[in-house]
Amino acid sequence: MAKKPAIRYRTIILSDLHLGTNDCKAEEINFFLKHSRCDKLILNGDVIDGWSLKRRNLWPKSHTKVVRRILKLAQKGVDVFYLRGNHDDFLAHYLPLSFDRLHVVEEHIHHSEKGDYLVVHGDCFDAVTTHSKFIAIAGDIGYQQLLRLNRIYNKWRSLWGKEYYSLSKAIKARVKTAVSHISSFEDHLQALAAKRGCSGIICGHIHTPEDKMIGDVRYLNSGDWVESLSAIVEHLDGTFEVITYKDFCAQIEKISLEHAAGRAQIHAIEKEEDEPEPATFNRKAQPRVLWVLDDEEATAMA
Repeated sequence: MAKKPAIRYRTIILSDLHLGTNDCKAEEINFFLKHSRCDKLILNGDVIDGWSLKRRNLWPKSHTKVVRRILKLAQKGVDVFYLRGNHDDFLAHYLPLSFDRLHVVEEHIHHSEKGDYLVVHGDCFDAVTTHSKFIAIAGDIGYQQLLRLNRIYNKWRSLWGKEYYSLSKAIKARVKTAVSHISSFEDHLQALAAKRGCSGIICGHIHTPEDKMIGDVRYLNSGDWVESLSAIVEHLDGTFEVITYKDFCAQIEKISLEHAAGRAQIHAIEKEEDEPEPATFNRKAQPRVLWVLDDEEATAMA
């Protein structure tokens, strides 16, 4: 069986997986986690959607696979931090809680070479979520109905060869109150980062991936795994990057093709008989790339 590549990071930050809902992209989450390696995994809230599970007991096998893979990472020595979100607020009664390398907390300060980053889901600055849970739940029901309509609409678009189009994002971008809400949300997060003495802040909640400066505070948002399918990764040199699932898959495919081409070139050189001193193909691999065989431990590429 052929080996498949995995990309090595120092830290991976995911949020808003919404396991337990129809629109959770569990297969994509599993693929991303299977083909990446890290020392620390931060799950920044709304991982398990308790609100949806109360309304409808939906839990496919693919969602169980996500949970099992996360637990397996902790078992293999990865430090996993699970931060409470508003959709998994049932955890609030038990915080903080630790099971070996799995830590369930309210917030987390991540120490990096570029400074300290406060990691928090962000719902604490959402006035609707904090003070009017009934309205927040009603809004969530409306959002899921919009996603359902979105699925039907995009099936029609695919029949005509058109790309995926997010109705919810289009509506959010055109509603002034939503834009104002996000702006206020970011301002409050900036103030909290300064209060904690951090140079940056990492959050989720609003399903909008972002990497920008707000004043002198770097603001990162990991997006979600419902529509944007995005994550924040800390590379081995300490730099942070917001990546999408689409770009990640393209990188995996590129590495696979380069590796296949490299092996073919090595084979061709070994067959060459005319050269007095056969040329050596430079197989210097990217330091972030590993090679894995299905679910076994990753091994460094020679």
